[in-house]
Amino acid sequence: MAAKAASEKKVVSPEEILSLFKSLPGEVAVKIHAPATADKPEFLVESNASKTMFVGSAIKTFILCESLRQADSPKVVQTLKQQQLTLDASVWSLDSATFNPPNLIGKVSQRTALEAMIMHSDNTGTDMSIKHAGPDKVREFISSASLKNTMIPDSTRTFFGYLLGAKDYKNFTWQEIGAAANLPIVNSPLNKIETLASSADDFVSYYARALQGNFFQHKQTLNEFRRILSIGDAIWLLPLPLGVSAFVKGGSIDVAGFHASRIGWQPELA
Repeated sequence: MAAKAASEKKVVSPEEILSLFKSLPGEVAVKIHAPATADKPEFLVESNASKTMFVGSAIKTFILCESLRQADSPKVVQTLKQQQLTLDASVWSLDSATFNPPNLIGKVSQRTALEAMIMHSDNTGTDMSIKHAGPDKVREFISSASLKNTMIPDSTRTFFGYLLGAKDYKNFTWQEIGAAANLPIVNSPLNKIETLASSADDFVSYYARALQGNFFQHKQTLNEFRRILSIGDAIWLLPLPLGVSAFVKGGSIDVAGFHASRIGWQPELA
């Protein structure tokens, strides 16, 4: 009876899946890809997949990946624990509940900063991590992976400075953030200067390779990459059945005239 029930299970078509997204407001991009297996054909659902869109904190997965690539070794965990990053006004940023600026100051392990960046989307942890890895190094990785629609800012604080129209946004200080708290957003979050953007195509291409270890030399680094992504802040939003693991960094923004949300994941059967 169980075998019969399984064989009669309805197969959902790509059109049926896409219809679920039609009621969403604004511009929507979707890509769902399951490679062919020995007994099942490839399954692909996509719409607007090559469109570059604002994806918010979802770009933090690229910072994580490049950070781990730089520390790639059998002792990657020890390296991340031993590497101490400066936590002070030079990296404090908005939306940082974990590092709670300006109340915390000192040194933090790189591993803790990366975990805060993914688990809590902590922007101070993000700016500590991107400063250590180097924004241009992250961009070089993105380019080498042929992610043509993906862009990252120099830091989240630089991004905020650009949104607020600061004249010297590249050197936007923590004090200036406080002074600009009630100022209006004058530049669109999706732009060609300082933004957090990607496409559904890029994310599917990246996750499909990254989670299989294509960007790392050592299995210990892949294990750490998977471990940190498995605590992503958006995973609890997904109605996952038991026996499925998910790896994701979500992202969103909500400012006057601009609302965006990006959730994507790479599921694996246990």
